[in-house]
Parts: sequence; structure tokens; C-alpha cells
Amino acid sequence: MIGLACLGWEMRFLFAMLLLAITPLAAQAQIITLKPGDTLNVSVLQDPKLDRSVVIDPNGEIAFPLAGHIKAEGLTPHRLEKILKTRLLRNYKDGDLDVTVALANAAREQVPEEDLKPKIFVTGEVLRPGPYNVRQATNLVQAIALAGGLGPYAARRRIQVRRGGEGGGEEVIFNFDYRAYESGADLQGNIPLKPGDVILVPERGLFE
Repeated sequence: MIGLACLGWEMRFLFAMLLLAITPLAAQAQIITLKPGDTLNVSVLQDPKLDRSVVIDPNGEIAFPLAGHIKAEGLTPHRLEKILKTRLLRNYKDGDLDVTVALANAAREQVPEEDLKPKIFVTGEVLRPGPYNVRQATNLVQAIALAGGLGPYAARRRIQVRRGGEGGGEEVIFNFDYRAYESGADLQGNIPLKPGDVILVPERGLFE
């Protein structure tokens, strides 16, 4: 009887130690949901030219080549991986795709003084998407330059500036043809920006 009692104590001890070992792993596996301002590193093993960092814009969306715009807010990185993979597979006939989404920099809950300054947001097919402080008068072309310029998949003729309506009014959308601007045909489209403006550079279509 003593031997059985000792064995039961040993089993209880081993079980307790196992729980202690699992607890840190469980904490690390805590579910992460994405939110505007988060920076994500996305990699596609079979097509490294798609690897990039993307920022979730104020509308909760990301723009990704060959996948378009995806509502990322509220998703887990794993769920976003699946959506990206499904959309990207439409463009690849052979094999499978290994897509990885990692949270590189979470938007901070405690907003420092620097982040309280007026901002514009540049999203989509630019080299460095994200928020940019507006320290002086800035126009659309200058903002694109701040974001590193247009990316290789940019739809240069279909750039948009989205501006929230004052006093809760409807959103105003300005269309901009970058190619026409370069040729001098659409200089007026290079509008001055206001704090809160979102510049959207979409992915070009197949025949653009």
C-alpha cells in the first residue's frame, strides 16, 4: 500500500512539473489580433520578390501585390496567412505556396508625443508604406517620395487620396494619374494634403 501511495505522489509531482513547463508556452501562444498601425513582415517562400513589410492602414486594411486589398484588422497572423495564400494561388498554376505573416511592430497603446503630431498615411504599392508626420505643407508627390516612391507593381494611373469628410460628412476621394503628372499633363492633380489623408496606391492590373 505504501508503494502505491508513493507512486501516486510521484505522478502528481510529475503532472505539476508538466503544467509549469507548459504555462510559459501557453502564454507565448496567446492569440494576437491585428489592428491599424501594426507592421507586418510577409514572406512567400516560392516567390521572394513578394517579400515585404506592410502596415495596416487606418481602415484596417493591407494592400499586397497579386492579392489586392485585404481587411486585416481583427484577424490573427495565421488567419491572414491563409487569406493571402488563397488569393495568391490564383496567380500560380503549379504547386503550393508557403506564406508567412509575422507581427514585426505592434501599434502602441501608449501614444508618445511624436505620434500625436498630424499625420498622413501612405498605403499600397510604395516602398515604405506607413504613417508620416506632417511638419510642413506637403503635396501628394512629396508624400509618395517620403514613402520611398512607387513600387514595381504600382498602378500609376489610379492613385487615390481619401479624405474624411469634415464634421462626420462623406469621405472625399481625389484621383491622380502619376504618368500624366510626369508628362506635365496633370499638374493640378498633385494636391496639397491635409492631416489624416490616406494615399492609396493600388496594384496594377494585368494589362496596365
